[in-house]
Amino acid sequence: MALNKDEKEAIIKQFSQGKGDTGSPEVQVALLSKEIEKLQGHLDLNKHDVPGKRGLLAKIAKRRRLLRYLSAHNADRYQHLIKGLNLKK
Repeated sequence: MALNKDEKEAIIKQFSQGKGDTGSPEVQVALLSKEIEKLQGHLDLNKHDVPGKRGLLAKIAKRRRLLRYLSAHNADRYQHLIKGLNLKK
């Protein structure tokens, strides 16, 4: 499920490292987390949506890789992001 422009801007503003930052791992993980939440809601209603489930698993895997990268390179930013998104790590 795609995010609308206002949702994306709010997430980017909250998690960006500076002005114009849209590619940092924090922003990418935050955007993926919001998309994952939306897809989970969709799949609760549409249990037989196999392509949607495949997309959800791909987004979860990408978020996991980004979190692994961030934890290996900057533990402080990783911990701050985990607390900000209420993830279980």
